[in-house]
Amino acid sequence: MASDHRPTLATVARAAGVSLKTASRVMNDEPHVAPGTRERVRAAALELGFRRNAAAADLARGGRAPLVGFVTADIANRFFASVGAGMEQGLQGSGYQLVTASSGEDAVRERQLTEAFLERRVAALVIAPTDVDHRYLAREVDDGPPVVLVDRPAPGIEADTVVIDNEGGARQAVDHLVAHGHRRIALVGDHARLWTAQERRLAFLRAMAEHGLAVPGSRLREGAHDAAAAQRLVAELLDDADPPTALVTANNRITVGALHVLHARRTTGASIPALVGFDDFELADLLGVTVVAYDMAEIGRQAAFLALERTADPTLPARRRTVPTRLVPRGSGEVPPA
Repeated sequence: MASDHRPTLATVARAAGVSLKTASRVMNDEPHVAPGTRERVRAAALELGFRRNAAAADLARGGRAPLVGFVTADIANRFFASVGAGMEQGLQGSGYQLVTASSGEDAVRERQLTEAFLERRVAALVIAPTDVDHRYLAREVDDGPPVVLVDRPAPGIEADTVVIDNEGGARQAVDHLVAHGHRRIALVGDHARLWTAQERRLAFLRAMAEHGLAVPGSRLREGAHDAAAAQRLVAELLDDADPPTALVTANNRITVGALHVLHARRTTGASIPALVGFDDFELADLLGVTVVAYDMAEIGRQAAFLALERTADPTLPARRRTVPTRLVPRGSGEVPPA
């Protein structure tokens, strides 16, 4: 039977010759329906191509949609794509599906997306925080669906959080470069307002201090939120009167920007500094880039597990899971100082 419109439950009820209430009971697998009637309704639904709206049915019963909303900071970044893939793995078999939207590191956009997910009564909410104040979520953390933060904690609330071992990763990068003879080491970081950028900068400075190495302000560059900004900052560093012999780049996009600058210098015969990047990235192994790596998907898996556990027991205290890092030497971090 062809139709220009998607069939409704009322259409199914008319075709089966039953009341709307009876058709609803059948499609929701409720008891107290005669077997013959149940078979007639299901046959009509199949013929009409009717598809039950599970989310609407859950909401009508006062429940939540079987969805987990993920507000990512940058959907184009492989890091957040891998986190999302890990979340999908962690949710398998749970009956929940992942829905993703990107804030683009915009605090206003993040709040709009968060509120949109809450209005749609998602079963859980996972956020990569960008905003500097998340007190607007306090009531949801206390009384709403589970809220899990990934990559960064959120100021103003206590919620389940999954982060990377930024301290250990920065220390591994500095220790590795110092072991290869470097003393003039610079850090190129993301926006200073971001928690991860702050953590990696502080950890870098602590590791340098433990080696007895001072870091002039000129060797701390921040604001490299994309590859173009990273290229500009790295070029400025290397054109300095006292340039660093080694670079620590604080995320994968910055590393890519730095590689463009190093490639250009290599073609002119200029000296090339050593490089250790935070975050692994596609083709880093073929390009010989030494990185501080970790299991990106594990961040998402842990976020999913935390959300499911809190769904089962909302009284659990706020927890923090830390994903460990490891240094992967591939050549760029092993270049001796010129």
